Amino acid sequence: MDSEKIIQDLNRRFAAPLPEFYKRRVVVWIDEDAEFLDKLDEITLSGAKIIALTGSNNFYVKRLLAVDDPTSNYLVYRPFAYESDEDNWLLDVELYGEEFRADLVSMWMDEMGIPQTPALRRGFKQYRKFFNAQARRSKVSAQPVTPATPAQLQMAIMAALAGLKDAKPNTIIKAVLKAGLSKDSNAVYQEFVSYGIDEAFWRMVAQGTGYQDMDSDLAQLATHLLMTASTRTMRQEFLAGLQMFISSAHQAYCYDFVSDWMHSEDAGDICAIAEHVENELKLPQRFMKLQVADLVDTETFPCVNEVILVKLMTEISDHIIDVDTITQTVEKRRTCVWYEDVKNYYEGILQVAKMQAFFKEHSSGFHTVEPVKVWKEYTTEYYIMDTYYREFHKTYSESLKNYHEELSDLFTHVMEKVEGLYTTWFLGQLGTNWSDACADNLREYGRVLEVPQQADFYRQKVAASDSKVYVIVSDALRYEVAASLAEQLQRETQAKVDLKSMQAVFPTITKFGMAALLPHKHIHTEIKGADSSERLVVLADGQSTEANNRDKLLKAADSASVALKYKDIIGMKRADRQALIKGMNVVYIYHDTIDEAGHLESSIFTACDTAIEEIKNMVRIIANEWGGANIIITSDHGFLYTYSPLKEDDKVNLESQDDQRIEVGRRYAIMHNSYHSNFLLPVKFIAGDNPHYDGWAPRETIRIKMKGGGLNFVHGGISLQEMVVPLIEYHFLRNQSKEYKRNRSKYDTKPVEISLLSANRKISNMIFSLNFYQKEPVGGNREAATYQLYFTDSAGKAISDVQKIIADKTSDNGQDRTFRCSFNLKSLKYSNTETYYLVIADENGLQVQREEFQIDIAFAVDEFDFFG
Repeated sequence: MDSEKIIQDLNRRFAAPLPEFYKRRVVVWIDEDAEFLDKLDEITLSGAKIIALTGSNNFYVKRLLAVDDPTSNYLVYRPFAYESDEDNWLLDVELYGEEFRADLVSMWMDEMGIPQTPALRRGFKQYRKFFNAQARRSKVSAQPVTPATPAQLQMAIMAALAGLKDAKPNTIIKAVLKAGLSKDSNAVYQEFVSYGIDEAFWRMVAQGTGYQDMDSDLAQLATHLLMTASTRTMRQEFLAGLQMFISSAHQAYCYDFVSDWMHSEDAGDICAIAEHVENELKLPQRFMKLQVADLVDTETFPCVNEVILVKLMTEISDHIIDVDTITQTVEKRRTCVWYEDVKNYYEGILQVAKMQAFFKEHSSGFHTVEPVKVWKEYTTEYYIMDTYYREFHKTYSESLKNYHEELSDLFTHVMEKVEGLYTTWFLGQLGTNWSDACADNLREYGRVLEVPQQADFYRQKVAASDSKVYVIVSDALRYEVAASLAEQLQRETQAKVDLKSMQAVFPTITKFGMAALLPHKHIHTEIKGADSSERLVVLADGQSTEANNRDKLLKAADSASVALKYKDIIGMKRADRQALIKGMNVVYIYHDTIDEAGHLESSIFTACDTAIEEIKNMVRIIANEWGGANIIITSDHGFLYTYSPLKEDDKVNLESQDDQRIEVGRRYAIMHNSYHSNFLLPVKFIAGDNPHYDGWAPRETIRIKMKGGGLNFVHGGISLQEMVVPLIEYHFLRNQSKEYKRNRSKYDTKPVEISLLSANRKISNMIFSLNFYQKEPVGGNREAATYQLYFTDSAGKAISDVQKIIADKTSDNGQDRTFRCSFNLKSLKYSNTETYYLVIADENGLQVQREEFQIDIAFAVDEFDFFG
């Protein structure tokens, strides 16, 4: 500021009206660096006298102002600073007088609202280059906390240079590391160097993290942070030889820092840093020497997932499948960071564990003699093995989309073990038991006695209905897929859902199954066409049962009937769909996602999931748009599917002359009754109602040799997977219905709840564990839920890391529905007289439960306060 401007400013001040009770004005011009000492003679004021302090005239000036001249206006010029207020003879004058500063630093501090203490002024002068730009000063001013100490000022400068809005040590360190681990190419760090704040940065780092090195290095800092953090969940002896990267005294801060970053939106950045560190230190090789139990609680390094999976999948490949270890490991790892990257592998081996548990439970094999009992065992229990197999192959199929150098080949070995367990053991042994049990029934009657028949469906379920009925016929909707569908419908909609079964007619192919579901008195077959175009057609009471004639057959039984295709109606407008079913008593809707995918040899199990979603969508349309309450979901047949290529032992030649063949498929043969086979099971051909034809079926999962593909996805035979067709009776319950009002709690869908099982409400360690309990099993109208758990102080501030519980247990055994969570308190000071809280929140963060706790830790830890 030049002399003219100073004079103008001072004259303006002295000309202003005096405050109340004041008789004169004293202005103290503080110029600690004596920048204007040689220009003081140029200052002349119209309404005030000027006196300069020299450091030795304190008494004189004090007497002048207090005794000799108590009425004149004065400008007191002080060109130095005092070490303390006790040294200032004129402190009282400065307190009742007005302060004036004319230097640039003072102007900056005044502009930014920062108190002009000597310590802060020294800080401003030290970083004068930084404050020289208005834009940089504005970034500091915009921060929520005004710097009140030199350390806060330094952090504010670092935050501004790093593009941060909040000046906190951990966010600053994080921003620097995100910019790169090389100081030379790290743009943020180079800004620190440019403005001389880099030394303060390293002092801050040392206090918080314990990292100190003569040649401060960002890559070494990252290593130090991650390694020190990992000791919170891993025993230090597992890291022998790496002690130089670990500071036990700073473990709490490092763990909090790393954990918060890993669970933030930019977790990908620390993942890349962690991968760099684990490669530099060869951690995967080190961890491979440990046990899975030694690693399962550690989530700091992504390679831990790979090491665990390599170990478990290697054991599976070596025929060692530890069900409890796999189940508990997946349970733990799926709540950790980095899980999504390897989710398919974990979910895949979890299905392997479930299959192994099923195998152990039935290791003696399947020996039931009565076919109806085998049928019941399959529809109540055994079908779940088909589901485990389907779920495994969904994960395996997903894993093939992204090659993983360490895991892909091993997962393929696991797949081969799954194929052996499912195809050779389950399908083989259950198939043998079933073939033996049902052989007599099928030979003599063409059906299994005491089992509901598909051919009776229309008469018993549709014609007998006393209300409008909607029938969804999903081609190849296998029983186990329908079981998943029924479970989801029960959970997601307000309805009464019953899953039953029927035996599909033989052969279990579309034209016979679809015919059986239509109204009819008799089903018979005819050969139509000539020579090479000959084909066997299925007729109901002499009428074609092909897709274009099904509407006619339905109307013949009930004129208020209609046959629709899912693909046609799903894209229609609501009004157009409504018009199709207006006035109808019976509505058949044909759906063909699974069978279509199977015959195209595309992903059959992905198609099963798609089919479930589409059928649920159709149910919602019927219930919400059409007002339908009575819905039946069924199928024409099931299917057999095995992933691996079939061997020659899995195929059989058809022993016949061409003139004996009527129709042959991979899993069935319709032959003239002069035919006889030593390898195929005879099945009375009741569906065709033709005494000149006989049916034949391969045993177990054997395919009949034929030209062309299509060996993996097949149907037509007598296996339980092909022959058991689902019958889902769905009754939508409106709010005003008596059934809903009477059993509301039974039908209202709610997430399962968890509660704290541990009785102790006192915490005495920074690291501790608590047990939790899932109150009810998932199933019916109770759906799975994800909960977040953490501790807060009385003001609601989080004081621990966040743990997660995925409450999706289906077991009726309460012991199987327990969870154990380990918590890490943040590096703070805790009072044994304050109340703290365990918070249980849903996955959206909404608090659902809160429990009081006391924290009494003998050696409390102070919160990290840079230069505090």
